[in-house]
Amino acid sequence: MIIGSCKIELMIYEVSSLKEKRHVIKSIIERLKARYNISIGEVGMNDKWQRSQIGFVCVSNSSNHANEVIDKVIDFIENDGRVEIINTEMEIL
Repeated sequence: MIIGSCKIELMIYEVSSLKEKRHVIKSIIERLKARYNISIGEVGMNDKWQRSQIGFVCVSNSSNHANEVIDKVIDFIENDGRVEIINTEMEIL
């Protein structure tokens, strides 16, 4: 069993409150869950309205597949115009 994990730090543009931030993050998280069958959630910077940290994991029988899933998730987030990826930390176990 291979576990791929990733933590992504995001800058969220065009929000002016925590409520707007949560709407953007929740939208991204739900779309990623549905599309890639991963476990994902906001794991940090909950009180900062223009920044967020999300973490996700996938389970696979191949490290190549786990890497592919993580890369696809990162690409999906990069193509969302509402946020910018500042930092990523990836680990395959």
